[in-house]
Amino acid sequence: MAFHRHTGGPSSYTVGTMSDRFDCHYCRESLHGKKYVQKDGRHCCVKCFEKFCANTCTECRKPIGADSKELHFKNRYWHDSCFHCTKCYASLVNEPFMLRENNKVWCSNCTAKDEAPRCKGCYKPIIAGDQNVEYKKSVWHKDCFTCYQCKTVIGTGSFFPKGDDIYCVSCHEHKFAKTCAKCKNPITSGGITYQEQPWHSECFVCTSCKKPIGGRRFTAVENDFYCVDCYKECVAKKCAGCQSPITGFGRGSSVVNYEDQSWHDYCFKCKKCSRPLANRRFVCHNQQIYCPECPHRL
Repeated sequence: MAFHRHTGGPSSYTVGTMSDRFDCHYCRESLHGKKYVQKDGRHCCVKCFEKFCANTCTECRKPIGADSKELHFKNRYWHDSCFHCTKCYASLVNEPFMLRENNKVWCSNCTAKDEAPRCKGCYKPIIAGDQNVEYKKSVWHKDCFTCYQCKTVIGTGSFFPKGDDIYCVSCHEHKFAKTCAKCKNPITSGGITYQEQPWHSECFVCTSCKKPIGGRRFTAVENDFYCVDCYKECVAKKCAGCQSPITGFGRGSSVVNYEDQSWHDYCFKCKKCSRPLANRRFVCHNQQIYCPECPHRL
């Protein structure tokens, strides 16, 4: 882009008052004592000058008379009053300008604004020095980069795109984020899914010791969760045979229940002969378990 300064005129003719006896080259009237114009060695009256010799103003398309101030640039001519910015109409006399399409002249400010990128928010130009935000080949004035939902200025803060819209963190959480099954607050990142429900990892903890159980073995008891150690200590029934917790993990995951007592399947055996009795007939005598034969031997 190149800006130019105009060249003033006139430079190809002279204007004066005739003291000698000359006639107008065109209308042949006497110029003695009258104002005249001399151009290309010819003398003519002011009227004929405007009709036959004057340059035409590029802006208003009217002749530039001998009494007018003329400005010219690259074989184009203007009245000084017509030499103004096409966009803002500011006078360009003695000011830098740009000659654009259709021989229109623009001032430097309007040229810069016209060629500047447009803000996606207000559609006005973003000129040098303006604070702006760029995202995916689009640009906004900093104060135009606002949340689609609450209209709060995001500026250079954190945001979430959704289609062509931009959301602040708070609005995105309430509108799109999943809600934790325990605390009911939005889950902005990470999280755990259990039985098709989302949880914050810090909310998915053991009911007893409060330690996170995400990625660890745990047991669900109604609406509570327990890590293995707390389940053994606080919840699991004690085996009537070995007195250890019945956890349902590993060896002895099968349980035998009788009246108000429970056994590991491998602990449910005859008190006298130690015969395994899980899934077999047994006899309860004096709160002890026996095979059908052993009570007769007591």
